[in-house]
This record gives sequence, C-alpha cells and structure tokens, in this order.
Amino acid sequence: HCNGDIVIVFGSQGGSVAKALLESKHFAVRALTRDVTQPNALALQNLGAEVVKGDLNDKASVEAALKGAYGAFVVTNFWEHFSKDKEVCQGKMVADTAKHLGLKHVVYSGLENVERLSGGKLKVPHFDGKGEVEKYFWSIGVPMTSVRLAAYFENFLTTLKPSKAPDGDYYTLALPMGDVPMDGISVADVGAVVSSIFNSPEEFIGKAVGLSAEALTIQQYADVLSKSLGKEVRDAKITPEAYEKLGFPAAKELADMCRFYQMKPDRDVKLTHRLNPKPWANFNLCS
Repeated sequence: HCNGDIVIVFGSQGGSVAKALLESKHFAVRALTRDVTQPNALALQNLGAEVVKGDLNDKASVEAALKGAYGAFVVTNFWEHFSKDKEVCQGKMVADTAKHLGLKHVVYSGLENVERLSGGKLKVPHFDGKGEVEKYFWSIGVPMTSVRLAAYFENFLTTLKPSKAPDGDYYTLALPMGDVPMDGISVADVGAVVSSIFNSPEEFIGKAVGLSAEALTIQQYADVLSKSLGKEVRDAKITPEAYEKLGFPAAKELADMCRFYQMKPDRDVKLTHRLNPKPWANFNLCS
C-alpha cells in the first residue's frame, strides 16, 4: 500500500488501532471521534492522524469520514445504550455506507450471534447484535474481516474487579466459568493485530478471526491479581445459575456469555501471536 491509502478508525478500541497503523506507515489514518479536543484525540493528532468530529449516531458524519477511504476499522458500542437493535442499526448503516462508497477492506469488531448458535437457549445481546452485523456486511458484499475479541484483561480492573469477601480478609473474583479457561486480550495489543490484518487482505477478507493473547482459568486470573494487588484473591466458584440471580442489570447476559465461553468458541492464540509478534502484554503485565 502506498501511504496515500486512508483507513478510518472508529470507536473506543480505535486508539490502539490508529497508533499501530500509524507506526506501520502503510496507511494514513483518519480517526472519528465525538470530541476532537479530548486528550486521546489530541494524542492521535500528534502521532499524525487526521482527527474528525463524528459518531455512529450521525450518518452524514460517517459518510463524510469514509469518503475516499481505502478501509475502515469499525467498533459499535453496545454498552453506550444497552440496545441490541440500536447497535445493529448503527452497524448496518456503516455497512451500507461502506458498500455505497466502495471501501476495499473493513475490519469490524464483531462477535458470535450466540442466540442463533444456541437455538435461542442463550441470549447475549452484546454478542448477538454484532453477529447480526457481521452477517449483514458479508451478505451485501462488503470486503470485511471480523475480529472477535476475547474478554479484555482491563475489565478485571474495572467492571469485573474482585470484591471484598464478607467473611474475611480476602477478595473474590466472580465469573461463572467453572474450570474452563477463559480467553483474554489487552486492548493495547489489538492494534498491532488489526494492522497486520489490513496488510494481508487476501488472507483475511471474508473471514472471522477469534483473537486471544492467552486463556486462563478464573483461579489463574485471581492468582495474578493477588500478586499485583498485594491482596489475596480467590475464585468465588460461582455457578451461572447463582450469578444470574445477583440482580445487577447485565447479570443474566454475563451468565449466558460464560455459558457460551464454556462451549469454547474459536479464539486462536497462535494466530493472534503471529499477527502481533511484538512482546505481548499477557495478563501478568497488564494488571
């Protein structure tokens, strides 16, 4: 590719991808952001990206951003509005626009349609909508690669962080995985992998790629967190049934997600490392 080829980067995982693309020097980068004055946007500008205002709720801004581009890295964010329908709508709008403008390669941050794969037994809206969007991209003939990312290591320090045990001086990590290892990846490592995929369109267009840096059991995640936090963390050994009764808004959805993870969806550690040969942030370094 000559440097004149522009890749448009959307969304929160976008920063890592924009950086990696700029470092690889194969593409120019245009990053779409809601607020061009925020520190992340300014940092990307300093690295050489063109930063433009816009978001997925504004079709005109998406169309303007994608005009004349070679490709795009697209992220739809379910957690912003908790609506599968809205996520599907946004994804289809980007797909239609990419088709209409003739983009040569879209990399979409997708996931499996768990509801369809489980015959309706499991519902994981933040997966299912992305699965619908994947299918739509391919059905209308957009040259698209879906990257299905494992759970973010960073979530163990935020939404999934250990909680203090009521009966003692230790913490518990509650995720209903039984003894099945759960795949994880660091946000920072996604960029280099996506950059490699843009550099090998003939290998990846039309495919879904499951990305994972490593798979650990919940107890192994707990052991790493114990070391880095200097406090004992144990696997709460919670069942999906008990987890979904915890009563917070996404409890049922996360229980079903773990039921799906226990079925071992395809996450390819070897391929992920081949696409990012640089030293990895494994979970030890991340936390």
